[in-house]
Amino acid sequence: MATVEEAKTKAKERMEKALDALHSNFASVRTGRANPMVLDRILVDYYGTKTPINQMAAVKTPDAHLLVIEPYDKSSIKNIETAILESDLGIVPNSDGQVLRLPFPTQTEERRKELAKQCKGLAEEAKVAVRNARRDANNELDKMKKDEGLPEDDVKREQNNVQKLTDDFIAQIDKSLSAKEAELMEI
Repeated sequence: MATVEEAKTKAKERMEKALDALHSNFASVRTGRANPMVLDRILVDYYGTKTPINQMAAVKTPDAHLLVIEPYDKSSIKNIETAILESDLGIVPNSDGQVLRLPFPTQTEERRKELAKQCKGLAEEAKVAVRNARRDANNELDKMKKDEGLPEDDVKREQNNVQKLTDDFIAQIDKSLSAKEAELMEI
């Protein structure tokens, strides 16, 4: 049977994972700036194996609106180009046979608002994950009260601690969302 501390630790770990996942998702949302992390989800068919671009090429950002992909194996440039075209990135790479250039056009206001809405959805998913962790921890505490005779005052105090933890993570999610929205809305 789990202890009170184990229940709280498990809840905190789940909340941290939700926050980490949110930051990862935010990083892959394309802003007007060139960010190599937008390529993280794109897998290239490389000799029959799905391989991330960052494992088969150097990705550089010479300026704010351009990514340069320089494959280690020049014969894989066509496969990388195809994977980028088939992705939901919405950018057409320029190839000179040696490197791929991905120009990031400045976003329209409508597109920036659409991306901000997408980020709000991602933040809400993270909040749901945090609340689910809280619910599970509270259920575990209630079970301990019933099964192990844990005093009700102790259960209430620990549930309040779990709630404070939840509030902290929700505040961090809101702060991350505000920062991402500000980044998206700047021209």
